[in-house]
Amino acid sequence: MYMRVCFIHRDVNAMSVDSKNSRNHPPAEREARSLKQKRAQVTRQQLVKSARAIFARDGFQNARIEDIAAKAGKTRGAFYANFKDKEDVFFQIFEEELDRDMATLRPILQNVSTLDERLHVLAEYLCKLGKDRQRMLLIVEFKMYAIRHPRRRKRLADLHAVMRLRCSLPEIDDLLPEYKQQSATQRRASSLSMGAIMEGLSVNQLFDPGSLSDDDVIRYLTICLREKLLPGSTAAIPDEALLFPLLGSNEPAPQTAH
Repeated sequence: MYMRVCFIHRDVNAMSVDSKNSRNHPPAEREARSLKQKRAQVTRQQLVKSARAIFARDGFQNARIEDIAAKAGKTRGAFYANFKDKEDVFFQIFEEELDRDMATLRPILQNVSTLDERLHVLAEYLCKLGKDRQRMLLIVEFKMYAIRHPRRRKRLADLHAVMRLRCSLPEIDDLLPEYKQQSATQRRASSLSMGAIMEGLSVNQLFDPGSLSDDDVIRYLTICLREKLLPGSTAAIPDEALLFPLLGSNEPAPQTAH
């Protein structure tokens, strides 16, 4: 959050300077500056879109900056003018996806009133995200890269956690009041564990389509979300009811002996 505040402070200062400078330049020059800024934004978005595809195709470690730039129709220089390295563009992708998630979820959650409805809607949305093959591959590839490079793993994991902690912004507190009661440590644990569960279910569906139905995934995510928001609330659910959807079988759940 400190990093984000710094970025915001820097951006506000830059906007202030730009505003002052714009008053000191003629209209033609201001228009030229505006067009240049728009072109820069378009270039950055093209590079982000290209990086997403290249990471999913080649893996994070094997992805080459030359290929990312070429797919976007840009040069290496254009890439480095916008991003420090591959890690930098990855976090840009991840941040933009979180922003889109919030923009999509906010109106949906605001239209439901009960906790059960909110959990079901959120589980449905997470199930839908899990079908985004590029997104899932990107997350898995990045984590594998971090695991293969122990010296960088701690830094990458910390940055990843900071991004996920954005889920503790006031919008989420308003949409899921139960989340507000958790400490920062609990929020981080909840966010990381739910992410791991969702990713595991998604990878299994990508690996073996049909092994889990959408209803299975939504049901299991709903149970996990409830447990994270209201610890102990799922204690009465039988173990086989929790675990059976993960076994990848279409057979009915085994009956317990009485």
